[in-house]
Parts: sequence; C-alpha cells; structure tokens
Amino acid sequence: MIFLEVFIHFKSLILRLGSVLPVFLDVVIPLFFSVCGFERDTVRMTEIMVTDCNLNSLCERVEQHCCMDDPSAIKRHTNTGAKLWGRVRSKLLRQKLDPQTVQSKNWHMDVIEMNGIKVEFSMKFTTRDLSLKRTPSKKQSGVFGVKISVVTKRERSKVPYIVRQCIEEVEKRGIDEVGIYRISGVATDIQALKAAFDTNTKDILMMLSDMDINAIAGTLKLYFRELPEPLLTDRLYPAFMEGIALSDPAAKENCMMHLLRSLPDPNLITFLTLLEHLKRVAEKEPVNKMSLHNLATVFGPTLLRPSESEINKANITLASDIWSHDVMAQVQVLLYYMQHPPISFAELKKNTLYFSTDV
Repeated sequence: MIFLEVFIHFKSLILRLGSVLPVFLDVVIPLFFSVCGFERDTVRMTEIMVTDCNLNSLCERVEQHCCMDDPSAIKRHTNTGAKLWGRVRSKLLRQKLDPQTVQSKNWHMDVIEMNGIKVEFSMKFTTRDLSLKRTPSKKQSGVFGVKISVVTKRERSKVPYIVRQCIEEVEKRGIDEVGIYRISGVATDIQALKAAFDTNTKDILMMLSDMDINAIAGTLKLYFRELPEPLLTDRLYPAFMEGIALSDPAAKENCMMHLLRSLPDPNLITFLTLLEHLKRVAEKEPVNKMSLHNLATVFGPTLLRPSESEINKANITLASDIWSHDVMAQVQVLLYYMQHPPISFAELKKNTLYFSTDV
C-alpha cells in the first residue's frame, strides 16, 4: 500500500484560452481540485478515482468554458475535458504501478498536454508505514502527539478541549455537510488549527467559527491519528482483534464490554463522547451521506492502529502489514460499538465490580 503525493504547478500551466482564462482559473481549476479530492496547496491521494457523475460534470464545465467564445471549437475539441483527465489518470496510475517509481525517493516530473492545455506536475510515492507512523511529540506542552491522560490532567477535564470544541463545531454547522469526515480539508487550514490548539491560542474559538468545516473535521481526525498510542490503547489491541472475531453473540458482547471497562478513564470517556457524536452524524445519513459503516471506515483505523513500539514488538517490519491484515477488523470493532445501544460510562464502571480488569 502506498500514498501518492502530487504537486500541481499552476505557474507552469500554459492555457491558450484567450478571454476565458480567468473563467478557467476561477471555475475549472477549483472544480478539478474538488472532484479529484485535491487540497488547494498540497495533494495527497490514496486512490486516483472519481465517480462518473463528477467526471462528466467536470468535463462539461471544461468544454463549456473552453469553447464559449467560438462555437465551431466544439467540433474541434469535443470531449477535451474527459480526454485530458483520462490521460492524467492513466499516467498517474501507470506511475503508481511502476516498481521503479515506487522505490525511488526522488520527485518525478511529468507533463500532460492536449488542445493547448499543458499541465506540469511532480509526484513521488511515500510508503504507508511512514505516512501512518504515530510519532510522540517532543514538547509535552501541546496536545498533538501527547498522551491523552497528560492532556486531560493538565486541562483538568474529562475530555480533551480539542475534541470537545471540534465536535461542537461540527454538530453546530457541519452535521448536514455531505461527506463530513470523509472529504479532506485544506492542509494549510488543518495545520493552522493544529498550531493554534498546540499553543492554546486565545483566538481559537474565532478561528473555529471562521474555518471551513472540513478542516475542523480533519483536525479532529489528525489529533487521534497523532496520539502516541491509539485511543483504545496498545495493550488491549490484540484483545479487540480477538473479541470482534468471536462468533457467539453473547460471548462477543461480554468481551467487547469488558474491554471498554478496561480502558483508562480519559480514554473511555473520550471514546464514548466521540461514539455518541458519530451516531448523531450517522442519523443525518439521508443528508450527509455518511452511514455508520462509512464513519467506522474513517475512524476505525485511526482509533485502533497500534503505535510503532507495538509493531516492533510483534516483529512486523512495515505498518502496512498490520494495515493490510487488520484494517477491516479495526473498522468492525468501531462499527460494533456504533451499532450497540447507548453505552453509559457510569453503568460500565458500576459493572466493573463484577468483572476482573485483567485481559
């Protein structure tokens, strides 16, 4: 499994579109980024795919604006948009599957040209083990890369401030957003929010109210992804994998609830808070198109993927090995809890008296 990083150089775009150049830059390029799942500054894609509906829409916009001043050009440049994107996608896919390109650490330059439109871009491949590595922060004064128990103790709270504020903002104005938590926010916006939370900026509430909702959702995902150990802990990870594989419903119920009771309080309360939030998001599925399964697919690996120390203990050389074998199980663990009736922290702790906490 690999990530493809693509940098588009707008300054090297050569467009022979005459008076429609401003329209192309203002309409077609942003639409191209949106359809492809690109971020405005830096692009990171795990799949180079778009739906037929979106692709058709993109092509229609390209053809409409490229030919608006010259009706006869429609005949000369029929399906220019579709053909150009087809060439770009084909080129990227070939590079993605080329073993020599994948092994190279250098940037690969390429150019796609058609009917006077020239797109120059650079790309390189990053292995998944580097992209998904949990790296503890050297500065314990921030929140990203710092143990959740340290953050809650410092804040004197049960749930980290960043989690509470991001959830509140998403539920306030993003719960009806199509593809919330699935669509990436702009990388620079996410990094700005990360820096603000890490430095405890006084203007954080104003930043949140002004920021694109997908950037806020992306910041929340990034926070959990950069925890030095997963929210559901390294210690319990093997037990979660075994528990979700049980075939007997009663045994699975006992095991999965017992595992929740075994979590440290900050982890458990934060998990239950996030869980109820994701259920509320899923209730809006007819509007936001995010089902329980979609949300579990987004958050499952983020909340469960082991830290590097555990991967090394298991003698696994690449994080992608764990990803390939366990990702579906990670999704299923979160989906199990999301489909479960409401889980109360008080009830879980009350029942702790009747169960051993050793797993």
